[in-house]
Amino acid sequence: MASTTGYISSARFADHQTSPTHPEHPDRIRAVAAAVRAAGLIGSPNPFPDFRINLGSMQSGLPKLVELEEPTPADERWIRLVHSEAYIQRIRHMCAAGGGVLDQGDTPVGPESCDIALLGVGALLQCCDAVATGKLLRAFAAIRPPGHHAEPNRPMGFCLFSNIAIAARYLQDHHGVGKISIVDFDVHHGNGTQAAFESDPSVLFISLHEDPRTCYPGSGYATETGVGPGEGFTINIPLPPGTDDDLYLPNFESRVLPALDQFRPELLLISAGFDAHAEDPLAHLNLSEEAFERITALLVQSADRHCKGRIVSTLEGGYNLRALGRSVVRHLTALAR
Repeated sequence: MASTTGYISSARFADHQTSPTHPEHPDRIRAVAAAVRAAGLIGSPNPFPDFRINLGSMQSGLPKLVELEEPTPADERWIRLVHSEAYIQRIRHMCAAGGGVLDQGDTPVGPESCDIALLGVGALLQCCDAVATGKLLRAFAAIRPPGHHAEPNRPMGFCLFSNIAIAARYLQDHHGVGKISIVDFDVHHGNGTQAAFESDPSVLFISLHEDPRTCYPGSGYATETGVGPGEGFTINIPLPPGTDDDLYLPNFESRVLPALDQFRPELLLISAGFDAHAEDPLAHLNLSEEAFERITALLVQSADRHCKGRIVSTLEGGYNLRALGRSVVRHLTALAR
């Protein structure tokens, strides 16, 4: 049976230059590119032939995904669904000047960073087009820089544009999708996504993350539930440091799935960060690669119940290269079932 799950990426995502010691560095996209090919999910040649990821005992020879064509940059009108023109120009001017740091020190950009960020949004919107039109059932965008920390008026946390928020608005504006759910399982709270939708009852935002008292960006308390007409449509699930599969998965099953059952989205978006992995250096949760596959499988089951299986997922964090590559393979394996 032909695959109904798509994959998009580009070697150009390595052109967003941070610094050799910065956690969000080009080797992240190289690790993903190597891992999906080592697992047999993607048949095209590795654009980074000198980069290898050891998958260990993980199964290889899995069904191949549908590779979408090389992405093109997003039209800035779609960026303006979330960010102002002044915001876009601030980033563009910083990059045109040769680069610099956009916030308090953790979001550096180089000369090509704005163009690469637009390319990342463009790749994600190509996934949205494929799923919304029925060409594919599900799709994953392996992109950088990540996006879920970028607020409507503030870049932060390695993020330039709020990729997943722009995708949600694009689906509503361009494809006429009504209710959308966003599930964010990155270890850090998706503050930018929350800021974009906290007053909007048409988007259910659910974030599972490490306790904000011990983890960046210091937001995402359970008491943050939305404002005004959006009250109740933001669900934050902070988890204590040391949380492993045995604690995380029951929380997911008892809190995320019922919320999705009640909301019944027309399409499900995933901010897929893999920095809750036990080997990740930037936080303190202890998930396994198998947990990411189980989380994804549960979301696929929910999407099958409520939105005809339609899912678009995008890469957020994950900073141990081996764990990132292996976890992405697990995520894609579950999406492709």
